Amino acid sequence: MTLTFTFDPVVDPALRDGIAELWTEVSNAGGAVGFVPPVTIEDIRPELVKHLVAMAEGRHRLLVGHDADGNVAAAAFLALNQHHLMEHWAYAYTVMVRPALQGRGAGRALMAALADAARTLDGIEAIRLGCRGGLGLEHFYAACGYKEVGRVPDAIRVAPGDDRDDITMLLPLH
Repeated sequence: MTLTFTFDPVVDPALRDGIAELWTEVSNAGGAVGFVPPVTIEDIRPELVKHLVAMAEGRHRLLVGHDADGNVAAAAFLALNQHHLMEHWAYAYTVMVRPALQGRGAGRALMAALADAARTLDGIEAIRLGCRGGLGLEHFYAACGYKEVGRVPDAIRVAPGDDRDDITMLLPLH
């Protein structure tokens, strides 16, 4: 399935709701996007609002992928670094692909589109992202060109007795 990607789309109610639905679906499928299932759209909405506020303030940028029917099928946020000594890299947040599309190239397409989008930003030389250990995500990101540059053992507590590593990955853009 081919996705059509848009960087910095106009956020209207349909896009906002589409991202909330995607985030809920990915979370409930076990995706490592900040929540542990089960969740509802109402659980997701406050975190989405934070992302949208950061966009309105110019701190976050959005990349969204639509399927052939115009549905939100993938999304990722780029956070511009606010520390003046680190403004040369951006942080990828909340990277999501509709579960039905996973394993079919949509994730790689999203990551390639995210890198292309970041390259359009003045002064951005790399993308950094964090991922949850225990799911093999670091192998997916490595296949997309990212390198593991750090790991904090047991930094993410998914549930009592279920601690996961916090893995930092980096993609140089030049």
